Amino acid sequence: MTEPVVVPDASVLLKWSLDSTAEKDRDRALEIRRLWISGRLSIVLPFLWLYEVGNILGMKQPDLAGELLEIYIGYHFEEESAADLSGMVLDVMKTAGATFYDAAYHCVALKHRGTYVTADEKYVHKARAMGHVVALKNWALR
Repeated sequence: MTEPVVVPDASVLLKWSLDSTAEKDRDRALEIRRLWISGRLSIVLPFLWLYEVGNILGMKQPDLAGELLEIYIGYHFEEESAADLSGMVLDVMKTAGATFYDAAYHCVALKHRGTYVTADEKYVHKARAMGHVVALKNWALR
């Protein structure tokens, strides 16, 4: 039996390193990391995850951004390429009225029959009908 696939977006991944009481649902984000490290779930990400995470780290933690980015890169996440997803992403964008970025994470979850986990509750509301998406505050390993 293979472990469940989780597709955490940048809003979730960043909670792993942005240590602040302002980071709502950080405990759930850290639980995803703990379960992934322990082998109880798989993480698969779209190719663009690094740019989103790097952008926010560079803005919010400029003095630590390089070091933190190396840690994220060191996780060696499984990634989906743009070539494999682009057509599907554009379809999801149109259906959900969403950004390319959000749709890319969602498409990875759809492709792998996993769960896209995001702190963006507005996206969850827009895309709920497509399935395979949950708000971080409601996420639990099944």
